[in-house]
Amino acid sequence: MHKYVPSRGESRISRVLIAKVVIIALHLVGVIGLSLPEFQELFLKLTPTQLLISLFLILFFHKGWNDAFPVFAAAAFWIGFGSELIGIHTGYLYGDYVYGPTLGTKLWDVPIIIGVNWFILSYLTGTLFHKIPNDIYAAILGATAMTCLDYIMEPVAVALDFWAWKFDIIPPGNYLGWFGVSFLIHLIYRKAQFEKSNPIAFPLIMALILFFAVLNLTLDI
Repeated sequence: MHKYVPSRGESRISRVLIAKVVIIALHLVGVIGLSLPEFQELFLKLTPTQLLISLFLILFFHKGWNDAFPVFAAAAFWIGFGSELIGIHTGYLYGDYVYGPTLGTKLWDVPIIIGVNWFILSYLTGTLFHKIPNDIYAAILGATAMTCLDYIMEPVAVALDFWAWKFDIIPPGNYLGWFGVSFLIHLIYRKAQFEKSNPIAFPLIMALILFFAVLNLTLDI
């Protein structure tokens, strides 16, 4: 008898399926844990871990490993992180806000994981529109998608002490700042020549949207 050996294509499909199950489970458990007061503190401490797992999945299934990709990744991280430094210390770009302890270790009062978050969101929204031929249109759509994500994240982030706004008011300028910084990162994404399709990008971004949408309801915001 000949032992059946899965083809490379079948193995990849099975890995993608496992990753999708992990993504669903990760966000479902997170929603439940953060919605229950008795478990909320524990799950808040796991927030950076959840972001790092998402990062690992993105990189594991990323196909475009060439010199351009790390340039984009570094640009997304440092432009995002740098914009937060400006925001925290000057009030420009986003408004007056401070970070709480939820997102972990800080560098100059900004959690390091925030740079990872900027990369993740830029990468995921970029893949949604990567087939659009016009760079400017694609960057506008990507930045708009990121700003919409920020809009649904903001109430949850404030409620869970990710960050806090002066006078507890989210200024409209925050969203203009998000759009502007996101647009710059998306232009770099478009100019960077690497393979931009990723089989887990769409499931992951949909899980993020549902995660924050459900928390907006369960946390009584």
